[in-house]
Amino acid sequence: MVYINAYVRQHFSPLDVLSDWAVQAKYRLPRAEIQRLITLVSPHIQRATRCNFALSPEVQLLAALRFYAVGSFLEVVGGDGTGLSKASVSQSVAAVTPILLRHARTHIKMPTTRDEVRQVHQGFHAVAGIPRVIGVVDGILIPIHNPSLVDPCWIGRKHYAAINTQVVVDQNGLITDIVAKWPGGTHDSFRWANSAVGQKAGRGEFGRSILLGDSGYPLRSYLVTPVTNPATPQEERFNEAHTRTRTKVERVFGIWKSRYRCIHRSLGGLRLSPLKCCRMIVVTAMLHNIAVRIGADEPPPVDNEEEHSEDEAPNPALCDVQAVLHQASAQTRQELINLF
Repeated sequence: MVYINAYVRQHFSPLDVLSDWAVQAKYRLPRAEIQRLITLVSPHIQRATRCNFALSPEVQLLAALRFYAVGSFLEVVGGDGTGLSKASVSQSVAAVTPILLRHARTHIKMPTTRDEVRQVHQGFHAVAGIPRVIGVVDGILIPIHNPSLVDPCWIGRKHYAAINTQVVVDQNGLITDIVAKWPGGTHDSFRWANSAVGQKAGRGEFGRSILLGDSGYPLRSYLVTPVTNPATPQEERFNEAHTRTRTKVERVFGIWKSRYRCIHRSLGGLRLSPLKCCRMIVVTAMLHNIAVRIGADEPPPVDNEEEHSEDEAPNPALCDVQAVLHQASAQTRQELINLF
């Protein structure tokens, strides 16, 4: 019986027996895209061993994809018919994740060419009429469960341990930038100031393009936030347009968490070290982008629970001081307000 199970682990592939619909439902990607990923990772995870029944790269990749999708080692063990043990699934996830991570920059990147930027501008303008938007930035708390984390900095405003992850999305629901490394208690403005995309924007590398962020972010000429206390009909209309455009990122968060349940709070959080959690968050973002680009079916929503890393409402007096200190920022926003 031991040899039969070992043979199954080596030679059986769910891809050979599952329908196209079942493959996508189980692994969140179509069969052809999974085959491409197998080709991508195979040279790096083919174990150098004399064991006749070492896990094949395909089995390891499928185990990892299934874990990302359901977030439970036990469900992978019991639901795939491959005879894998919990330890084998864990080892597969540990082997596959860093290999996939190497390719994240290929799939997660800001628009750079003139044509790419133009398409993003047009796509966002069609939402609510705000011009020159190159992306919407927001934060999300990815829950983690690790009893060794005793430092309160990991606890966010939602009162659970998390990775405070910053994401920029485009008009099509692609994640174009991601920073997954800060503890849950990190302030949005600090996370933004220390991100590569924030520093590039500050150096003017995005030209006249702007990003939209909520009130937790600082108002800048390249990062436009809503008016804290709108006093005119124009400001109210601008805020409404700002909110409608920002729903793009909220929609991405919902699809991303539903597609890859391992990052959803309903399962209690990722039970890995913080470093491994951060790697997995980026990898699932990369896989989300692959799914979006090829038009993969969206999974049914899990729930509407808010997990955004929202900050305290800013002090209106502080906002006024910032407006004085950053006159160019206030001027940029006023130019946009005048359009409404």
